[in-house]
Amino acid sequence: MYNPKLQRFVNQFIVYSILVALVLICLFPVYFVFIGSVNPGQSLHSSKIFPSIADWNWGHYRALFEEHDYVTWYKNTIIIAVSNMVISTVFGVLSGYAFSRLNFKGKRQGLMAIIILQMFPTIMGMTAIYTLLGALNLLDTHLGYILVLSAGSVAFNTWIVKGFFDGIPGSLEEAARIDGASNAKIFLKIMLPLATPIIAFVSFNSFIGASMDFIMAEVILRSSSNWTLAQGLFTLVSGQANNNFTVFAAGAVLISIPLMVLFFVFQRYIVEGMTAGAEKG
Repeated sequence: MYNPKLQRFVNQFIVYSILVALVLICLFPVYFVFIGSVNPGQSLHSSKIFPSIADWNWGHYRALFEEHDYVTWYKNTIIIAVSNMVISTVFGVLSGYAFSRLNFKGKRQGLMAIIILQMFPTIMGMTAIYTLLGALNLLDTHLGYILVLSAGSVAFNTWIVKGFFDGIPGSLEEAARIDGASNAKIFLKIMLPLATPIIAFVSFNSFIGASMDFIMAEVILRSSSNWTLAQGLFTLVSGQANNNFTVFAAGAVLISIPLMVLFFVFQRYIVEGMTAGAEKG
């Protein structure tokens, strides 16, 4: 005999079971890295999956600050990531709005150029970037590295933001113009609040990209005092003599803290932006 309540319970049980399994699969690497950071010794292979809390060793975290320039690497990474986030988000939003809402000569060609540039990986232009930065005396400087990261992020952000603005009804702008609003006021008072979700997304994505980048940082930043966390932590496990994998894990855990904080902050703004957009729409 068919029982609707029983069928609903079975369906919910299956769905939630799958979701819990996916969460466990996604979180296990994070858990393993944390356990490795408090594991005695230098190897991750000897880490117990469920060690006793009494066996945890917090000395690897102290070693980061006492034996390595972790604070310098951390500070450099935060400065670079925040700078890239601000620059690439501001220019990405402005250019995305211009391509979406304004008509100007060369608009079509500009969009095609952005698409074509996205087809080529950054690694193909490393030689040109290195030569250009050398000519401008920007090699081994944070400014040069930030400019390279921002230039690479603006094109992607422009395309993403343009697509978002394309989905906003033009009637909102028409109504504002009838009321005497200027283009600047329309952009600041109407479009930006509605675009909060995509602004939060591109900001978070730009911060993550800059903080996790290694290849471009290795090409541009040569002095250890200018290294980012990705470069500094790599020296702990690169080469035959460097095998501080547990210290490396401790450093990875600490760098995840600002990323998680930023995610939760932007998540709140995304929800607020969607709610504001729905109310105004």
